[in-house]
Amino acid sequence: MTCHLKVITREEHLRFVAARPSVSHLQTPAWGEVKPDWRAESLGWFDESGDLVGAGLVLLRALPRVRRYLAYLPEGPVLDWAAPDLERWLEPMLAYLKGRGAFSVRMGPPVVARRWSAETVKAAIADPEARRLGDVEPTVREAVADGVAERLLRMGWRRTEPGGEDGFAAGQPRYVCQLPLAGRSPEEIRNGFNQQWRRNVKKAEKAGVKVVRGDREDLPTFYELYAETAERDRFVPRPLPYFQRMWTALTAEDPDRMRLYLAHHDGEVLAAATMLTVGEHVWYSYGASTARRREVQPNNALQWRMICDAHELGAAVYDFRGITDTLDEDNHLLGLLRFKTGAGGEAVEYLGEWEYPLNRVLHRALGLYMSRR
Repeated sequence: MTCHLKVITREEHLRFVAARPSVSHLQTPAWGEVKPDWRAESLGWFDESGDLVGAGLVLLRALPRVRRYLAYLPEGPVLDWAAPDLERWLEPMLAYLKGRGAFSVRMGPPVVARRWSAETVKAAIADPEARRLGDVEPTVREAVADGVAERLLRMGWRRTEPGGEDGFAAGQPRYVCQLPLAGRSPEEIRNGFNQQWRRNVKKAEKAGVKVVRGDREDLPTFYELYAETAERDRFVPRPLPYFQRMWTALTAEDPDRMRLYLAHHDGEVLAAATMLTVGEHVWYSYGASTARRREVQPNNALQWRMICDAHELGAAVYDFRGITDTLDEDNHLLGLLRFKTGAGGEAVEYLGEWEYPLNRVLHRALGLYMSRR
């Protein structure tokens, strides 16, 4: 199939997203407004009949003092990744971006490589020999992923090296935890929780924890807890205006695109989280909590309410987002893996992010700059 690529309007892009069951929230037109330091464009792939068959939100970031750009398609583009002629999709994109002044292109194919069930993850954590999830035999191996990786390597794309602690810092997470909701009742989902989760949800209910939906005015309350969480868990927090911009942009595109939930107990907000929805996919996006009164289990109550609401929205998947692939007991991130898979979710590995240097000198210079930051 021959694919013709051109810039599309926001409306065309939105119609394309709305017609699909699952597209990453990072590939919606509104996401470009969340990132003011980047210039955003919507690209569309058209077949011989003139039908829009693929789309991608590309973010362009200018190099300091040079009118050249890093082009980034987070968790995209959205196209037929199983196509044997992948070159016909990606080569027009590279040609267009090169003409646009891009020196390097980075993308994250939304292609799943491997899955590990909650039981497999639990057994791997208990196994003293297991060091990383990637070394553990998966429950499911997706055949398409190997073919895509082979074709990308043949075309000159290279997998990016994960940056930061366990691959958390740079780009989008390669490992995530997803809870399947399709075809299951809330009772069946709750019964899939491990013993600790079921006990904690019950404890929160008994203690009188109330989870309510918030709005834009509640973002500063969320932010106070988020800043406390950042200090406790040793990560750099995003500023409050980021979340306010996110709320404005995403809810303008769709009133249900972003939601805020707050867990109250005895007049105090103990935990809060943001939830994002595109089609049949729901993401737990940012979470925050105080260290006070943890015994009433506000985090489990919060997640349970969000999972129930996702189910009510008709979601097929509740996505806990990033997890580490470390199984090391001494690593503080292991607790996050335990918490998320404790809800009965499976660990999912995507193909990861890939890059293509259009100008090798500038591409190498950027790599050097990033490594020294």
